[in-house]
Amino acid sequence: ENKFGVYGIRALVLTPTRELAAQVEESVRTYGKYLQLKSAVIFGGVGMNPQISQLKTGVDILVATPGRLLDLQQQGFLDLSTVQVLVLDEADRMLDMGFIHDVKKVLALVPQQKQSLLFSATFSDEIRELANNLLRNPKSIQVTPSNTTVQRITQVVHPVGRGKKKALLAHIIQENNWSQVLVFTRTKFGANNVADFLIKQGITAMALHGNKSQTARTQALAGFKSGDIRALVATDIAARGIDIDDLPHVVNYEIPNISEDYVHRIGRTGRAGASGEAISLVSLDEEGFMRDIESFTRQSIPVQVVEGFGPEPGEQAEPIAMGRQTLWGGLGKPPSREVMAAAAKAARSEMMERIREKKAVSPGRGPKPGGRGPRPNANPSQAPRERVLDENGEPVFLRPEAGPGSDRDMPHAPRNNGPRRRNRNRSRGNGGGSGGGQNFEGVPRDDGDRGRSEDRDDDFQPRANARQVGVISVKVHDGENMAAAEDAIRSLMRQRHRVAANEPDSVSIRNLSDIQATRDASARTLSALLASVAAVSLLVGGIGVMNIMLVSVTERTREIGLRLAIGARRRDVLAQFLLEAVMLALLGGAAGVLAGMVL
Repeated sequence: ENKFGVYGIRALVLTPTRELAAQVEESVRTYGKYLQLKSAVIFGGVGMNPQISQLKTGVDILVATPGRLLDLQQQGFLDLSTVQVLVLDEADRMLDMGFIHDVKKVLALVPQQKQSLLFSATFSDEIRELANNLLRNPKSIQVTPSNTTVQRITQVVHPVGRGKKKALLAHIIQENNWSQVLVFTRTKFGANNVADFLIKQGITAMALHGNKSQTARTQALAGFKSGDIRALVATDIAARGIDIDDLPHVVNYEIPNISEDYVHRIGRTGRAGASGEAISLVSLDEEGFMRDIESFTRQSIPVQVVEGFGPEPGEQAEPIAMGRQTLWGGLGKPPSREVMAAAAKAARSEMMERIREKKAVSPGRGPKPGGRGPRPNANPSQAPRERVLDENGEPVFLRPEAGPGSDRDMPHAPRNNGPRRRNRNRSRGNGGGSGGGQNFEGVPRDDGDRGRSEDRDDDFQPRANARQVGVISVKVHDGENMAAAEDAIRSLMRQRHRVAANEPDSVSIRNLSDIQATRDASARTLSALLASVAAVSLLVGGIGVMNIMLVSVTERTREIGLRLAIGARRRDVLAQFLLEAVMLALLGGAAGVLAGMVL
């Protein structure tokens, strides 16, 4: 029994992804259908309470991802002291995803006397080093030759020109009438982009990657297995754990820059003796990656050109931007750093442009059907006004016109009793004060509308009943705008302090020159105070040094007298005394020079 009073966990299986964990646990239940064994699976993205309840009833075989496993253990809901068998599945992907530190933490929680099993489709030098570090005298069992692909998988390469990949992919799916195809991309953005394009071409498709919620990922896999979704576009990490019987087709839309990933990708088809087809769409930018894959798998992959989709004459390889990383996958020597940086910048600009286009065509947050529409502005004076710039291009304040709805005629500005939402990061980057309540023009923001800052107009004017927070900062370029700035600040102070408009201002606004003079006087006072403190410190230190020197001279004089009394040579004694006196004098002079420099 474990510390919870129930029988403890006997076998622990660690997997890198949620889908793989669910697949392994399903297999455990299938194989142990007629055995008295209870199994459970825990991973992130879903609620903890059902998992905790299942653990408290007792589990024989636990399948888990490292992150959620450590979370439950640290909260005291998991006891691993009874584990007898530890299994690390897809060890190479765990190493790539940075789970090695979590795995070491788990090893520290399980007993030393246990059986450890490590499984991997590819065995690189890093995996062997990991096995030697985590396991004791491990035995290696190799079912197939290292880093080879299944012979029943038909592999083919289609050269493709720049900008033609998506069209070629749709052409292949529709021309061959494929009902089930798994498409691989390098990035999450690429997966979304390809899935959207296929949908526009009339092909049911969904993207599968780490940014998707667990519910969306489960629905995508279920739809793909049932045949409702023809094309599942996935990244390498998300595709781990996809186990579909008789998956006929796999397409490498983008060639992986890591050769091991190619083996994992095409390994989704041709399973359990079935046949499969793996197609790679290779551009000139990826020919180097493909050559590395052929060298890694020790085979030559046939090339078939699809008419109308090949590279154009004179087309050359370009760097590949992958997030913040720029890769060179073409043949030959990579270009200079400047060219690589320019390619990365251009790719990021293209990605941002696509995101903006997608947002532009997507429906906004307009009023609900049947709703009353936007609320009318009760105060006409608060309507958005045209922004006025000075000769330097800086926004300036305009003197507000007093009207019946202006804050001048509002005796008491009511507080904004809306819900308060804390946002500690909003003040960063906006030039705001401690409260972070102003935009780049120095006009305080309406904190009652924090949730839609990206939709707010730059010329936003604060409402009279807004709850103002933070430091008020106004740029004044000439004397003419000073009065308008003072009026604006007084208005905001009335709102903050709830001062009646007909009462005198509770805070007077001084001239900028007076403020600068006050700052200068404060600076001079502070400098004088620091100089006084330094002088006193040097004086005290000098007295201490003189005292030490006096004591030292007295002691040395007494020592000289004793040495002369016992018959020491007078010349040697006097020479030593003079040498020490010169050294003390130099030390005192250096201290004086240092004190003068400080003062």
